[in-house]
Amino acid sequence: MWIVLAITLVIIALVLIVLTLLDRALPITQGRMAVPGLEGQVTVTRDRWGVPHIYAENLSDLFFAQGYVHAQDRLWQMELNRRIGSGRLAEIFGEVALDTDRFVRTVGFRRAAEADLEGLDEETRSALEAYAAGVNAFLAEKQPLPLEFTILRFKPEPWTPLDSLTWGKVMAWNLSINWDTEILRSRLIDKLGVERAAELEPMYPENNPAVVPSEVDYGRLSTRILEQYRQAAGWLGTSGAGVGSNNWVVDGTKSVTGKPLLANDPHLALQMPSIWYENHLVGGGIEVTGASFPGAPGVIIGHNAAIAWGVTNGFPDVQDLYVEKLNPENPHQYEYQGAWHDAVVAREEIHVKGRAEPVIEEVVITRHGPIISGIVPPAEGEGEDTPPLALRWTALEPSTLFRAVMSLQRASNWEEFTAALRYWDVPAQNFVYADAEGNIGYYLAGRVPIRAKGMGLVPVPGWTGEYEWTGWIPFEELPHTFNPPQHYVATANNRVVGDDYPYFITVEWMNGYRARRICDLLESKEKLAAEDFAAMHMDFYSIPGRELARYLAELEPEDEQARRAVELIRAWDFNLTADSVAGTIFEAVQLQLLRLAFADKLGPELAEHYLGSGFHPMLSATNAYLGRSAVLLLRLLENETSPWFADAESGQPRTRDEFLLLALEKAIAELRAALGEDMNRWQWGRLHQATFAHPLGQVKPLNLIFNRGPFPIGGDTDTVHQAAFIPNEPYAVKSWCASYRQIVDVSDWGRSLAIHTNGQSGQPGSRHYADMIPLWRNGEYHPMLWERAQVEAAAEDTLVLVPA
Repeated sequence: MWIVLAITLVIIALVLIVLTLLDRALPITQGRMAVPGLEGQVTVTRDRWGVPHIYAENLSDLFFAQGYVHAQDRLWQMELNRRIGSGRLAEIFGEVALDTDRFVRTVGFRRAAEADLEGLDEETRSALEAYAAGVNAFLAEKQPLPLEFTILRFKPEPWTPLDSLTWGKVMAWNLSINWDTEILRSRLIDKLGVERAAELEPMYPENNPAVVPSEVDYGRLSTRILEQYRQAAGWLGTSGAGVGSNNWVVDGTKSVTGKPLLANDPHLALQMPSIWYENHLVGGGIEVTGASFPGAPGVIIGHNAAIAWGVTNGFPDVQDLYVEKLNPENPHQYEYQGAWHDAVVAREEIHVKGRAEPVIEEVVITRHGPIISGIVPPAEGEGEDTPPLALRWTALEPSTLFRAVMSLQRASNWEEFTAALRYWDVPAQNFVYADAEGNIGYYLAGRVPIRAKGMGLVPVPGWTGEYEWTGWIPFEELPHTFNPPQHYVATANNRVVGDDYPYFITVEWMNGYRARRICDLLESKEKLAAEDFAAMHMDFYSIPGRELARYLAELEPEDEQARRAVELIRAWDFNLTADSVAGTIFEAVQLQLLRLAFADKLGPELAEHYLGSGFHPMLSATNAYLGRSAVLLLRLLENETSPWFADAESGQPRTRDEFLLLALEKAIAELRAALGEDMNRWQWGRLHQATFAHPLGQVKPLNLIFNRGPFPIGGDTDTVHQAAFIPNEPYAVKSWCASYRQIVDVSDWGRSLAIHTNGQSGQPGSRHYADMIPLWRNGEYHPMLWERAQVEAAAEDTLVLVPA
């Protein structure tokens, strides 16, 4: 009795201590404060959703206040992000983060950011310096720090413009391809031989759209890929035996308002806090609102008083791997066109918590980029002595990304918008556009390399000079359209051009099912309203589900439970909602088909990567094959027989129906084990769940403080409401999902809508830590308040900052 009472009292005391710490860490958001560094008065009005509306008298104070406010609400996130980009996680987390730091230091995010810093134009430099001064003004007040700093027992260093630039490199890395798929392709060639490896290359389906349409045969690409595979096999010495987002815009002829409507939902990994932070910035000649990145000035997605824009990842191939020949007598020299050349050698000191001496990483940098072989795990059966692989990547070139961001804030028409995009070099993005004059448009903005030879599909010889980058696709010739005749534009990481486009962009497009569904919905009504766009954001219709269901519906299984499953598939409406049972059966059968077709034949490690798993849990959690194997699977099922249907061990061939029945049997066994005998309770949301996870939430019981969820969620990789999972880790949503949604009404900016995943604050003690989760889950929004009267009517707190 006394022991139980004592334990209870200890628990109560611990809870009270945690609650006190959480409350103490909350920032001051009400009243009047004197802040050194300001030139004039700034008013920060937070609305009932925690979104700050910042009113300043000049541009310097505006970005100063944005930095101050970001630090108030997201200081821990900003600290973590700069440590990721700088390769300094091991300083606070110890050995567990050392491999990540080695990866980052080798690739050189911060080294590249330092080069960008030197080349900044004056306006961008001033904005970054003002932003950093605002962050540091908050730090100088010595207010209690967020709980994470208390737990890890360290204090943040002053913020610098270099920290903001470094985070830009991290985002560019997350949105760039395809170094890892080059390695995967080379391993497939080695395992299967040229022709059979090429069979595993998912083609872009003919009836899925391109953003800038043309009359083309998408199947022609397969011949080009096979040629690349043969070239690679020749110099690799192998023998014949051997990630998402949506945006769309309609013009006034398709809108009930008579003016454009624009929607966007960038798909990024779910996390706590959200990767986005909403803010409204007014001052110094600009007024802009939307989503920003904590740690950087300006708005990335949103609208100003004249134009609106949204982005999706363009997926161009901007990374190539080069096999280098190093001088056996001097490992700091590499061969190029018959001569030895001195490499640049960067010495990186990585400090590790718990170690007395730093870990020294010696990075060798050739004309192509850093040699990354030592940080790429060897394949199953490979030795440690792998060929030196150098990474060339557009983001390692001098960049003007933040100049583009600053120019977008004040762009007022298509000409100024596209002028801003000339500076948007990495990561390459699909921009949709609308303006108050009624115009709409699209532009793929970014630096896309032109190759002297090859398509960048596999690692190439670095010593010959044959595979060099010779320049960039000229900005004027990048895919774009203005006021298209169909009166709308939609992108969903799908193919943006046809085969008649004169430059190579990539073969790594996503499969286009989301794009096809969006286009179908846009064409289904003559006039569209914001409510239609909101319904599209929450659309769970599965085109691959419909295609696979055709084959499953024809089966006549003998087992009673299998017959019941087939009956449910026959009655399915192809909506992959969280309460769908037929949707669960479809997903489980599709997963088993992928395993039977590929996993048994490729081996577990290679199959894991082919089905989309990346090479690094933080910096490369997925690869460009994720979701695209479903295209290949549907193509295989068009035939009654296929070698890929055969039993891997015996080689015994199977018919398509035998293949499907076996997958159905295995799927039912898996679902029974996971969800029980009652098939009526096999709802998709019981398996497919989303958790908003905090980095410290991996440690129990800190998960109870920092994490939120799991929550049942519908959709998958191919639904407009995307909620992807990695096949080798079914079925939790650990990959892409809508990280932010916006619907911009150009006819009345104040009627625009937005929501992101969890909340504005990064502090668990705040009422705005997770208050957006119910809205996000239910497809609801908050208004993007625009007029000052709107803001004041919805004001929750007002903080006035004055010069000290």
